[in-house]
Amino acid sequence: MIVRGDQIRALREERGYTLHDLAQRATLSLSYLSEIERGSKRPSLKTIEKLATALNVPKTQLIKGDISDTGLSMGDKIRLMRAEKDQSLQDLAQRAGISFSYLSEIERGTVYPAINTLKRIAGGLEVSVSSIMGNEGSLGHKLKALREEYGLTQAQLANMAGVTAGLIGQIEHGKVQPSLKTLEKLSEVMGVSPCYFIMEPGAVDQMLSLMNPELREMLMHPNVQSVLRLVCNVNEKELQFILNFIQLFKRSEIN
Repeated sequence: MIVRGDQIRALREERGYTLHDLAQRATLSLSYLSEIERGSKRPSLKTIEKLATALNVPKTQLIKGDISDTGLSMGDKIRLMRAEKDQSLQDLAQRAGISFSYLSEIERGTVYPAINTLKRIAGGLEVSVSSIMGNEGSLGHKLKALREEYGLTQAQLANMAGVTAGLIGQIEHGKVQPSLKTLEKLSEVMGVSPCYFIMEPGAVDQMLSLMNPELREMLMHPNVQSVLRLVCNVNEKELQFILNFIQLFKRSEIN
């Protein structure tokens, strides 16, 4: 997370506070506050909240760039966006149709919400899903979230999928990208389509927005949806066969 140390210093001086004054108001040590202002320390969101309260400014004013572009966790992003829109936990929970306690756990990072829940939260905040997911929409994060939702350890998942626990750990930490074969094994164990892991947040919405109305309507047809679901579960060889068939059909249509 990039904190605007120079902005904190400017706001402090504008209010006529010394370093000692602000440190006391924010219940921080003098040396720690000095390091934050110099940019040599990256404070937690809780510390930023203390400074924002002491300076009487929104938390977002102390963070450089757009919230969705920072290194904040998903829970912290939701909390900041909620505060920016002057919504309480109860307000957003009602808008999203989830419980107050569940939203609180999401913000604290103790649980990872399902994609449908995340869409409802994004709707309540009037932002895109991708703006609050960031890196947490990556393959590794999705795998970890599903694994924990099923109550499995890395070793248990590895055993069920016929891979090593070390590989699961590396995938979850984003150190390696699994092969299609490994992804198929993991998808089968977790009961999801391989598409769930490889589609980027908001990618479907983005693709649909680029299509003309006639094509979008056709894609929404139940028969087409059935075909798309089948394609999501084919292996590499089967997919290549389908692509070759489409190319052959297009060439014969031109001739």
